[in-house]
Amino acid sequence: MKISHVEHIGIAVKSLEEAIPFYQNVLGLSCYAIEEVTEQKVKTAFFQVGQTKIELLESTDPEGPIGKFIEKKGEGIHHIAFALDGGLQLALDELGTKDIQLIDKAPRKGAEGLNIAFLHPKSTHGVLTELCNK
Repeated sequence: MKISHVEHIGIAVKSLEEAIPFYQNVLGLSCYAIEEVTEQKVKTAFFQVGQTKIELLESTDPEGPIGKFIEKKGEGIHHIAFALDGGLQLALDELGTKDIQLIDKAPRKGAEGLNIAFLHPKSTHGVLTELCNK
C-alpha cells in the first residue's frame, strides 16, 4: 500500500449553511462543490487547500453516521482521508492480514466519485481513517 497524500480532512458540522461562511469569509477559501451522498446519509461541501481538501459533513438523517457522531461528540474533526497510489481492495486485503479492524471490507462509492473504505479507530490509535482512490 502506498499513500500519495492527505486527500481530505472530514469535519462534522450541524449545518453547512452555518459552517460554510466561516471557511469562505474568515479563512478566505472557496467552496467549490456541494454534494449529497444518499447512501451515507450526508451532505458535503468541499474546499481546496493546496493538495488537500476540507470536507464539511452535514447529516441528512439523525440516525446516519454523522448524525450519531455529532450527537455523541459534537461538531469537529470526524476523519482523515489518505489517497492511495494503487488498488484500494489490495490495500484492504493487506491491512486485513495485519489485524487492522476494517469498517469496510470492500470499497464503496463516496463523494466526488471516489472509491472509499474506512478503518476502525480501535486499530488506528483513535482516528477514523479513510482510504480512497479514483
